[in-house]
Amino acid sequence: MSLSVALMLGLTIAGCASTESAPTTAAQRVDQAVAQVTDALVSQTQSLSGMLDTGRRGVVLDPMIDANSGQQTVSTQLLQSRVSDRIRSKHASLELLPFQRANLDKAAYLLTGTLTRQRQTGKSRGALQINLALTDLRKGMVVAQSSAVLRDDELDNTPLAFEQDSPVLPKDQLIEGYARTTVTPAGQPADAYYMQRLPVAPIVSEAGTAYNAGRYQDALNQYNLANATPAGEQLRVLSGIYLASVKLDRAAEADKAFGNIVAFGIANKQLGVKFLFNPGTTVFWSDPKVSGSYGLWLARIAQVSTQANVCMDIVGHTSRTGAESLNDALSLQRAGYIRQRLTGVSGVLGDRTRAAGMGFRENLIGSGTDNAVDALDRRVEFKIVGCDRAG
Repeated sequence: MSLSVALMLGLTIAGCASTESAPTTAAQRVDQAVAQVTDALVSQTQSLSGMLDTGRRGVVLDPMIDANSGQQTVSTQLLQSRVSDRIRSKHASLELLPFQRANLDKAAYLLTGTLTRQRQTGKSRGALQINLALTDLRKGMVVAQSSAVLRDDELDNTPLAFEQDSPVLPKDQLIEGYARTTVTPAGQPADAYYMQRLPVAPIVSEAGTAYNAGRYQDALNQYNLANATPAGEQLRVLSGIYLASVKLDRAAEADKAFGNIVAFGIANKQLGVKFLFNPGTTVFWSDPKVSGSYGLWLARIAQVSTQANVCMDIVGHTSRTGAESLNDALSLQRAGYIRQRLTGVSGVLGDRTRAAGMGFRENLIGSGTDNAVDALDRRVEFKIVGCDRAG
């Protein structure tokens, strides 16, 4: 596995494989797709022995995500809201409970959901696939899974405030496990790594809600509470501590938190750190409110990677806007600039790194909108390689 440091508001991990169940191939409007995917999910529960009695079964919903980026977006919130409304209005056998620690012990089932962008052709915005899964909380088995295809022209895929502010994209092993669980066929076990860390998920969710509402002290308290548990060591928690500390003007705590983020990424060989460039250039974004911390970030990345004695390929990427040849050149130039900045901090990285450009051939979103939606397409990756390849 490679260490991927995604610059330019980006992340490096591709979406998960599609589910084995057969989704409708034609993209539908939001309400149609939600009705289809929700009804199909609940219908599968009718054959379960536990659903044959007249009592309602409790369900907790872990907040839905974009599977390509691991982010929560306006679209994933919309999906979550519409699916919840459909269950409440059409499926009396299930009772949605607030996503709280106490309710994990009360509920019978866990509901997870993702949106995954399908491969884009031409200049169209393409479509998104909805995946839902219902997991038996006692047995850790997926009991129902369904999919549908959703038109993208009705959606707002802008990341939420936490995701936009975060120095890293939170797609770590936990997020991958969530996404894998959501495409797991019925009768198969949910992802073990994700399920083992589920008890801390309500705390992390509450912290994110507080941050998005501007309640930064509450958010910091919750993130620190999560971090104090063995299951709390995850990118979303470490990023939350950093962000809330920045908002509260606690510079020393923020500096330490960012160092912990980089160390976590090195240890897990997977990290995405976000930088923003001025359009068409290798110059960091001019607004110091955005780019003012970049020097610190680069210094910490250089320091930790040097101490870890790793070698890296630094690979640039761009969005789909513009000619392929121009994007290939720009992506290489940005990778080279990042390499130059890192070696300026730690000279030994000159022999441990090399730059490459991929243009838009490895886009993860591919919308070509050149905004926060496809920002992860405009990234520079750091990939750990054998030191016989670097330099």
